[in-house]
Amino acid sequence: MNKYLTLSEASELIGKSKETLRRWDREGKLTAVREPMSNYRVYHREAVETLFADFFSEDIRDTTTNYEKPNQPYSILELFAGAGGLAIGMENAGLKCVALNEIDKWACQTLRHNRPNWKVLEGDIKSFDFSAYYNKVDVVTGGFPCQAFSYAGKKLGLKDARGTLFYEFARVVQEVNPPICIGENVRGLLSHDNGKTLRGMISILDEIGYNVVPVQILKAVTFKVPQKRERLILVGVRKDIKSKYEYPKPYKKIYTLADALKRGELFESNVPKSKGALYPKSKKDVLDLVPPKGYWRDLPLPIQKKFMGGSFYLGGGKTGIARRIGWDEPCLTLTCSPAQKQTERCHPSETRPFTVREYARIQTFPDSWEFVGSLAQQYKQIGNAVPVNLGKEIGYSIVKFLNSYYKELKMKKRR
Repeated sequence: MNKYLTLSEASELIGKSKETLRRWDREGKLTAVREPMSNYRVYHREAVETLFADFFSEDIRDTTTNYEKPNQPYSILELFAGAGGLAIGMENAGLKCVALNEIDKWACQTLRHNRPNWKVLEGDIKSFDFSAYYNKVDVVTGGFPCQAFSYAGKKLGLKDARGTLFYEFARVVQEVNPPICIGENVRGLLSHDNGKTLRGMISILDEIGYNVVPVQILKAVTFKVPQKRERLILVGVRKDIKSKYEYPKPYKKIYTLADALKRGELFESNVPKSKGALYPKSKKDVLDLVPPKGYWRDLPLPIQKKFMGGSFYLGGGKTGIARRIGWDEPCLTLTCSPAQKQTERCHPSETRPFTVREYARIQTFPDSWEFVGSLAQQYKQIGNAVPVNLGKEIGYSIVKFLNSYYKELKMKKRR
């Protein structure tokens, strides 16, 4: 196994930014050295893994809790619902979905199959009017896709966002008028179009009567999810409301792939057997040579060059290529396809991609939640989902906010 890791490789391994690693280097917490052959500054793999083991120690006693019991029934309208990851999480936190909109027919079938009582509105969000829910829903949620806007004026308004799915999200919020709305997206939204897209979204929510809470990136791995997945959360609180929204507090305990696939704190049994994708023989022969937590740089040099082709000589760590996950680490972010070359997630003990049920476990779906459609469709639904446990912790934070808001409302009426 390669004894050195580049800055980007070490950053990827322990889920910390390059700037954090540079700071640790200055502080002497994790010192970089000169690699003998290239003279580049690198890290000893052993030192990184020791720090990693300390960071993910199972001996941590965590007293954090985000649990909050609803003081009364609360309802949610969910947009861009996908296969239900966020909806199940919200349900587990005590919130009731009154309706879910989703355009993908397979995801809709998955929702109906598992929750026949849920009202699933299948089709393009543009074709639905939600005004019947005006003042009847406590929360509107939605994982809208990230799209650039056209900037018609100095201050981006709702009309300038027409044709984007954020426009539809904002339109529904305006039609329903909930106390709070929650949008979620990829981390990349922060820098999309040099930050203009996010600023435009905040401007639009302001225009329709919502104050936006300072945006945060939530790391799923700190919310009982055995996966290094990050989501940007955009929270809008109606301007007439004084109650403050607070993001859920992260946990110290970090769960690993072993926690996802084996009996333990997260699941009461080992992962059920299920269908899964396979590697072609040529790829399997290469990945057979990669150790747990290793990747293409751990291959013999001639195989590295053949497998990587021209990209062997390009810069960057390319740490997702030929990557085998270790039992004692959280999984890297799952994608919609389990065997893409740039984002490989190979099983630690067997040379194969994760199965459907393994994928679902890593996203913290319950084993009882079944996915409808072809194998490719099932992987896509799971890969696109919000991890269930992350959804639950966000759900608790919403319950806490709504408890405070309705208490405030009752006190106003008594005056």
